[in-house]
Amino acid sequence: ILAALGSAGHGSQVLIADGNYPFSTGANPAACRVFLNLTRGSAPVDEVLKVLVDAIPVEAAHVMMPAEGPEPPIFAVFRSILPAAVSLQPLGRFAFYDAARDPNVALVIATGEQRIYANLLLTIGVVPQD
Repeated sequence: ILAALGSAGHGSQVLIADGNYPFSTGANPAACRVFLNLTRGSAPVDEVLKVLVDAIPVEAAHVMMPAEGPEPPIFAVFRSILPAAVSLQPLGRFAFYDAARDPNVALVIATGEQRIYANLLLTIGVVPQD
């Protein structure tokens, strides 16, 4: 994960995907893939997100929105972890897959997350100057 983040930069994207996500066909084929989905429920998306927000500046966050029904509860968890200036940007299922296949996706993290619609596409921002 650190090697992939180290080679990524402003505008690069990181996909954190749940255990139902089509990792091989629903993401940029050139992206580095890290498989944390050793068992169901392992490496929940929110725990991975907590680590990443400390490692990279997050500029944008896209989520996969269901076509019908209420917003998935995991979205509230995402909002509580992401910086206050970053709002969730919803995409439909197939639009999300298309976005995750973009050449800017540098890293795909496969989790064992079991909560539905727990897929998050982060865009890396600019590292602030001290």
